[in-house]
Amino acid sequence: MLELPVDLPGELVSRPGDGHSLLRAALLLFGLITCLSFEGCQKEETKPAPAVAKSAVVVKISKESITASTASAQFRLSPSGALTATLVGAEGATSLEGQSPDLPQVVSSGRKEHSGVLLNLVQAQVRDTSGKLGALGKHIEIAGAIPETTLTETLDLEIYDDFPNLALLSVSVRNNGQSDVPLDWVGLQRHQFAAPLDPKSPSHPLWTFEGASVKWGKDETFLVPAKFSEENPFGAPVPTKDDLGYVGGGIPVVAFWSRTVGEAIGHVETLPLTLSIPVHAREAGKVEAEVRVPAETVLRPGEVFSTPRTFLAVYQGDFYEPLSLWSKVLAKEGLERPRNNNENYAVSWCGWGYEFGVTPKKMLDTIPKLKELGIHWATLDDGWFNNYGDWQPNASAFAGDAIRDMVKEFHNQGLKMQLWWLPLGVEDGHYGYGGRKYVVSDVVKQHPDWLILNKNGKPARMARNLATLCPAVPAVREYYKGLTERFIREWGFDGHKLDNIWSTPLCYNPKHHHKSPYDSVYAMADVYKIIFETTRALKPDSVTQSCPCGTPPNLAWLRYMDQAVTADPVGSVQVRRRVKMYKALLGPEAAVYGDHVELTRVTNASGDNEQDLGEDFASTLGTGGVLGTKFTWPDYGAKFKTVYLNQDKEAHWKEWISLYNEKMLSRGTFMNLYVYGFDIPEAYAIEKDRHFYYGFYSPENGKDQKDDSRNPGAWKGEVELRGLPAETFRVTDYVHHKDLGTVTGPVGRLNVDFTGSLLLEAAPAP
Repeated sequence: MLELPVDLPGELVSRPGDGHSLLRAALLLFGLITCLSFEGCQKEETKPAPAVAKSAVVVKISKESITASTASAQFRLSPSGALTATLVGAEGATSLEGQSPDLPQVVSSGRKEHSGVLLNLVQAQVRDTSGKLGALGKHIEIAGAIPETTLTETLDLEIYDDFPNLALLSVSVRNNGQSDVPLDWVGLQRHQFAAPLDPKSPSHPLWTFEGASVKWGKDETFLVPAKFSEENPFGAPVPTKDDLGYVGGGIPVVAFWSRTVGEAIGHVETLPLTLSIPVHAREAGKVEAEVRVPAETVLRPGEVFSTPRTFLAVYQGDFYEPLSLWSKVLAKEGLERPRNNNENYAVSWCGWGYEFGVTPKKMLDTIPKLKELGIHWATLDDGWFNNYGDWQPNASAFAGDAIRDMVKEFHNQGLKMQLWWLPLGVEDGHYGYGGRKYVVSDVVKQHPDWLILNKNGKPARMARNLATLCPAVPAVREYYKGLTERFIREWGFDGHKLDNIWSTPLCYNPKHHHKSPYDSVYAMADVYKIIFETTRALKPDSVTQSCPCGTPPNLAWLRYMDQAVTADPVGSVQVRRRVKMYKALLGPEAAVYGDHVELTRVTNASGDNEQDLGEDFASTLGTGGVLGTKFTWPDYGAKFKTVYLNQDKEAHWKEWISLYNEKMLSRGTFMNLYVYGFDIPEAYAIEKDRHFYYGFYSPENGKDQKDDSRNPGAWKGEVELRGLPAETFRVTDYVHHKDLGTVTGPVGRLNVDFTGSLLLEAAPAP
């Protein structure tokens, strides 16, 4: 057998006068023939080209519909623009829209609603996806016309292999006529959701999570009533009827679920867009919902209006599933989840028990009790400052270097400190809050051009009816960087409690030269990012807590904190649900402050004489939250009587804080194994170091869930310990130190009898 010279490739070109060239060519030809004639001929193997990965999404097109199928879901688009979803699994296909009519898109032009779009489905263009959500997937583009108008539409539908239960839908509306056309709003992702037949619940209940920030204390998770209507605005501020001024922001997700299937809608843009997701129920177990995108514009001939990317998700479980899915999509889009440090999980005491009467002495006098209880974080809360905006010490209570000296003494005693404040709000001499009449802050006197102005040229209002500095102005952002450096580097604080933070007003100040009034709404994130990153750079073990009091958080600043908070919960139920909400949004190991335990029982919550009487630590510990309290000590008089740490309460506080510090379940991994509203009793699971922890909570007595820790119900029966490995585990009631025997995974079963709560630990049996 002829062995080919290794240098032949460089010699294949014949050169004149080279007598060896023909010989070499002949030898090469002979060698090639010989190689083909005998097995085992030595040759350089040609590696096959790598296989090109193909999407698993299957698209089928007909005149009647377009279907896009994944291994776990199927999405169907009708010619009218209606999109529906079905969950596909081992038990068959299920949907909240199985018996529901298709609800077409709606475009409002000149205050007239045009229902439906005539999409040419058979001419749809299908191509591979090219977005940030993954290399594989299908992008479907369909053109159509809006009846009775000169408007045409291009609809884009995207399904990614990495997110098989999610479909993205957006539309672009074009004026194809010769004259201007007013465009009011576009309604898409319109659905009628109804719970499937449920033999275990004859009433066929349907639960919902609605992430809008509209009212302090409002439940964001609830059973859909027979008659219900909520507009669910997102992004821009929402006025209130009290001295809170404005709330707003929110998580742009509205979800519904039954025992077997759930669906959710919303948007996946990384900006806090101003839109709404109205929900209307006219009978039990059935709702209508849509994503409504305001346009408020006039399209000139040839101009195009495009909606954000909305989503439809189908899943099994409760609100945790769509919130976690939405959060993962945002991370892919560039808004990564914040990383926690060790201090984010520490028990924290807050000086708000003293309310606006706080003084250095009252703060310092608590140090012995904090050390005795095993607490090494303290917060100087509201009332320490001269005015909103300048953030200098209140001379009557914190004269001279009192704040610096106080922080130094806390540090000398081994304790860390957070500072309460409210970014962007400034006093301009109008309104007031908490008995304080607003003055004109120095920053407003020196920089009046920094203010956000409304359409009438007046200072726009935010939380507590404060005037607002515009975060889209670079000098304003620098101002807050300087404030952060003062608090952390100069005064010595170890972190922040940022409070009453909802949304930022639209800005019409002509001196800011905005491209859009919404620039101020979108730039809110920049200020919170500066505060967070500056603090982390100065003190890596800092804690930045952000509180949207009584409401879900704002997409704008959700990623720029390292300790979420259940935000002034009105009762234990809200504590538990909001811990789960934040674990979905920020990750199963996220630090979620359960807020002051006193808020687990609140009376007169909407009045001027609120009484905080709670002591339900179990609702925070058992769900993986971080314990907190605002007790006062020693006794300074009747004003603080409800939160005073008397001898009877002290033993209870010691027991639970010690238990928290021993178990540190907040650092474990939250396991989403129970469906809220359908798994009774209410249950939560956490894994930590191959030990599995379960929290069970009995149904409340009566209908008032906002005072559920006062008269907790009793529960007797079998509970399931889900998520266990296929091994034997010894189960202990770790609160009462009771051995409950052994169970075997993957699902352990126990007969129990408890009132209020039952916290269990399943440890590998020796």
